[in-house]
Amino acid sequence: MTTPGEDFDVFFRKESRSVLGLALVLCGSRETAEDLTQDAFAAAHRNWAKVGGYDDPGAWVRRAVANRAVSVRRRLGVEARALFRLSGRRPEDEILRPEDADLWRAVRELPRRQAQVIALVFLEDLDIREAASILGCSESTAKTHVRRARAALAVKLGTDGKEDS
Repeated sequence: MTTPGEDFDVFFRKESRSVLGLALVLCGSRETAEDLTQDAFAAAHRNWAKVGGYDDPGAWVRRAVANRAVSVRRRLGVEARALFRLSGRRPEDEILRPEDADLWRAVRELPRRQAQVIALVFLEDLDIREAASILGCSESTAKTHVRRARAALAVKLGTDGKEDS
């Protein structure tokens, strides 16, 4: 979390690694994640007089990354389908970490808001209230997205959806 009025350079150093991780999980490509992160921080910098005064400028940047990731996913989906039609093969996904690749690939296949809230809650370790604030929805809506996403991931990944005790 940042403090209102914080200097942009301090804000960037404090938040950039975490925001990059969020972008990486949402889009699956390090290069694309770096571009999304750079674009979001550039927008924050251009509007720093306003964004820097928010209670949580980090939430603003995370929302910008999440929204940009949706656009990238749409564009990449169109490109992938075109490549598939032209070449008869599917482009390979860039691997995050071998143990996480299947999970985050499955997360990226979820509906947009479900993928975003899962990344914010489980990658960023935010609570539901914070994730809802970043996404501009109610806590109950964010909870619904988490519940539906977990159920869908359990089916996709072949788990029962219950956490080990």
